[in-house]
Amino acid sequence: MSAKPENIVVAFDAYGTLLSTESVAKKLAEHFGQEKAQTIAATWRKYQLEYTWRLNSMNQYEDFSVLTQRSLKHALAESSVSLEEKEIDALMEAYDSLSIFPDVAKGLSKLAETPGITAVVFSNGTHSMVSNSVNKSPDLSPHAKVFDQIVVVEEVKKFKPAPEVYEHLARKVGKEKSEMGWMWLVSGNPFDVVGARAMGMQAAWVDRSGNGWQDELAGGERGRPTVIVKGLDEVVDAVQKHAEKYQGSSGQKW
Repeated sequence: MSAKPENIVVAFDAYGTLLSTESVAKKLAEHFGQEKAQTIAATWRKYQLEYTWRLNSMNQYEDFSVLTQRSLKHALAESSVSLEEKEIDALMEAYDSLSIFPDVAKGLSKLAETPGITAVVFSNGTHSMVSNSVNKSPDLSPHAKVFDQIVVVEEVKKFKPAPEVYEHLARKVGKEKSEMGWMWLVSGNPFDVVGARAMGMQAAWVDRSGNGWQDELAGGERGRPTVIVKGLDEVVDAVQKHAEKYQGSSGQKW
């Protein structure tokens, strides 16, 4: 890790980390009942991510909003159900006001009181989608000022975990590639953590289910999260402890 820059950048993934799709599942339940809605919601998320990886492999790009709608239709078809276009539009609008996980508010409040850390939102979503979620969500909007900026992938037209996406993040926050070791990703998505670690970033994986790290794609410590937290309320302490550990072993001043 190179010498410490002016501050630590902590980039928070949006969907699955800050924002929960539980509210969307509730809307689906209005049409199909709770059990089937949970299945559709999980399948929707699965294909939403799969579509991004397939497009990366094909060197193609579509807006995340388009993929979100297409993956919803895929999930509905797989469950042998359908919705009218106006009902699909209503579900898409629900993405603008997703609820947050219970630990998020406390974590962001603590972050707001901590000097030396710059927080950003870092997402596959379009700027419009993520901006709406951050600034219009009843749960998240009270904490919007915590974030210095919103960084999305539209400019590079790649999705996580493509290396170009993490390099784009570094450029947007004014960091050199040699400084990526002082940048943190906070994510509940293992593929995102592995992608950030491959680029030399630190990563806090949010393990809300408590099942432990299971992803073995990269193997070894380089492919594992720097720290594992149970919720965002543990992130600030984890980042500070890591910095103190590094200071103690290298003599660098935090």
